[in-house]
Amino acid sequence: MTHLSLEDQNRIAEQHPEIFRRNLWQRYRLLVILTVVCLYIAFSWWLFAIGTVLTKANWSIAGNYLADWVSYEYRPEFNIAPDGAISVSFSRFDPIGPNPKPDWIVARKEMMTRTIGAAVPAEAPATPTPAPAFNFMSNAPKQAATTETDSKPQTKREEVITEAFVKLGRQATIDIYPDRLILRRGSENVTFALNRKLDQVNAEGPLPKWVDQRERGGRVMAWFGFAGWAEISSDRVRVHNRFFGWANFIFDTDSAFFGKSAGEVLHLIASGPRLDPHQSNLALAWHDFLYNPSWQHLDVWIKLMQTLVMAFVGTVFATLLSFPLSFLAARNITRNGFINQVTKRFFDFQRSVDMLIWALFFTRAFGPGPLAGISAIFFTDTGTLGKLYSEALENIDDKQREGMKSVGAPPIAVQRFGVLPQVLPLFASQALYFWESNTRSATIIGAVGAGGIGLKLWEAMRTNQNWENVCYMVLLILLVVFLFDNISNMLRSRLIGAQR
Repeated sequence: MTHLSLEDQNRIAEQHPEIFRRNLWQRYRLLVILTVVCLYIAFSWWLFAIGTVLTKANWSIAGNYLADWVSYEYRPEFNIAPDGAISVSFSRFDPIGPNPKPDWIVARKEMMTRTIGAAVPAEAPATPTPAPAFNFMSNAPKQAATTETDSKPQTKREEVITEAFVKLGRQATIDIYPDRLILRRGSENVTFALNRKLDQVNAEGPLPKWVDQRERGGRVMAWFGFAGWAEISSDRVRVHNRFFGWANFIFDTDSAFFGKSAGEVLHLIASGPRLDPHQSNLALAWHDFLYNPSWQHLDVWIKLMQTLVMAFVGTVFATLLSFPLSFLAARNITRNGFINQVTKRFFDFQRSVDMLIWALFFTRAFGPGPLAGISAIFFTDTGTLGKLYSEALENIDDKQREGMKSVGAPPIAVQRFGVLPQVLPLFASQALYFWESNTRSATIIGAVGAGGIGLKLWEAMRTNQNWENVCYMVLLILLVVFLFDNISNMLRSRLIGAQR
């Protein structure tokens, strides 16, 4: 390679100055591009008020939300009676199970003379009595339904809870007394006076950042990070004690295997006495796992299979219909402009509306269920695959078609041996990609009523409490998508002849 000297370069520049003269765009294009990008970012920042959103965002709520995905809560409720007696109860569906006696709750008991008030007169309208909650650490007998004959106050001496101490995590505690409450988190603590007559909760001193009381004397919310949170009123303390993991994932509280270790369960299955005379322990364990009311494994798996069937059937139907229509839309295959335009506009009509909108339409037409989801996938993918297939047909090499025509082959043979060998691997590859993609899309359209695991996922999210169930279903979806992605990639690689 010959290198020009400096004199030769200067001589050429003098003879042809227009070659070496840079115009304004060449000199300032980088500056212009950077300026446009900065202006666009500044405009987006202002339009969407990103700064305000970031400053006002409650990151602690976001942390609690994410923690709910990988944890479970025990939710004891402490009720303070007018005479100072404290009762502790758990909700009926609390994962701790019946007869709870957790070691993180310590109660002090004393003998107290209590007076049970008069009953409501018979002519007064009766108020529905809630179902009894699981109660522990209290020897108070259950009160029977009162009538006019036993409406006189009764005085009894019984052992009741007068102080309760709750431990949340390693560095947080709640001390509950009849007239006050002390919250501790790390080195910080705050005391509240409980005034049941005025229904007020009054703080003795400034509130730390992790305690929220919107109005003086009103309800108090205390946040303890991952350990949980508490809601405090003058006569009630609701505690949410959080633990890492998924509670009762294998066996629910109503199972005969609940609370047993893995070794004990295996021993019962292998050689233990029958827990149910009508079936073996193995069958009972399998039944209790599948029909676990908290996690509903069988129903979740069935809904997941519905999602996979929706994606597969919808993609197959779309492929079968778009394949012949693409030949009508390709200008080099069908030499009729009217038919080309009608077919292409039909494809545009199908794919111009998002799959989610079609799912809403078909749910309204057919009712909730997999049929609406299959129809939405089929309708949307027919338009998209038809467009892709027709464009692939328009870009084929005509030499093979001309060679088939030159030997007098009929039109069908020309398409079969001159066109299909060129486009069939591409058609199959695109169909496999859409099958993989529709596995994800079927979850989204299921949330609007099209059935499958998407609908069950949406139902779990609407409760705003079962986030661990949401995480369980999301992980199942990720696992299935990962599996089908690898299968699709392997099949596509073989079809298009790629080396793995």
